[in-house]
Amino acid sequence: QVQLVESGGGLVQAGGSLRLSCAASGRTFSTYAMGWFRQAPGKEREFVAAITWRGGITYYADSVKGRFTISRDNAKNTVYLQMNSLKPEDTAVYYCAAGPRLVVTTEYNYWGQGTQVTVSS
Repeated sequence: QVQLVESGGGLVQAGGSLRLSCAASGRTFSTYAMGWFRQAPGKEREFVAAITWRGGITYYADSVKGRFTISRDNAKNTVYLQMNSLKPEDTAVYYCAAGPRLVVTTEYNYWGQGTQVTVSS
């Protein structure tokens, strides 16, 4: 069992940066692939970024490639999402997820409650 808690969301102007964190409980955190997803009002949840359990492989949605960076610290049971050059269209609730392998769909076993990111123009 893994419990996930996101933090670091907030209000930022376009062009600014935020760093999201996802703290996990459970001793098996380091064996899970981790993903970040987001959901804007009236839209489906969409993939943002993911990282393998060792951190050797990362994958990004085209819409965030070059602006967002996913990383993890298994010693701290935490995964991060560094978001730079934010745009108003990045506004959404951001969720982290844990699963047995890196996928770009919502097929992850565990989900956090989400953290709101709002980018003003």
